[in-house]
Amino acid sequence: MNARLSLTSIVLLLALFFAGTASAVKPDEVLPDPTLEARARALSEGLRCMVCQNQSIDESDADLARDLRVLVRQRLVAGDTDQQVMDYVVSRYGEFVLLKPRFDLRNALLWGTPV
Repeated sequence: MNARLSLTSIVLLLALFFAGTASAVKPDEVLPDPTLEARARALSEGLRCMVCQNQSIDESDADLARDLRVLVRQRLVAGDTDQQVMDYVVSRYGEFVLLKPRFDLRNALLWGTPV
């Protein structure tokens, strides 16, 4: 009985742990080309959800995040490079959309201050 209860507890804890890392990508968003889909997922993990702000668009269930995921996939299917997709999104939403800000002279002080 104790072993069964312990096993159930472990399974529930693991389910809770991995539930937070689940993706919000819906089946109808997935590209048929696995290479393009992998690129889309990698790009989506680096873009901030402008509604949630603490999640990537890959993790967020917000409508805007879904729209951005679809936009990323459309741009990739159209033949854009990863950099072109990122530049396009940044031109529309600003640098804040990047979960990891780019290093440039405007933010050099912020990058160097923690040291």
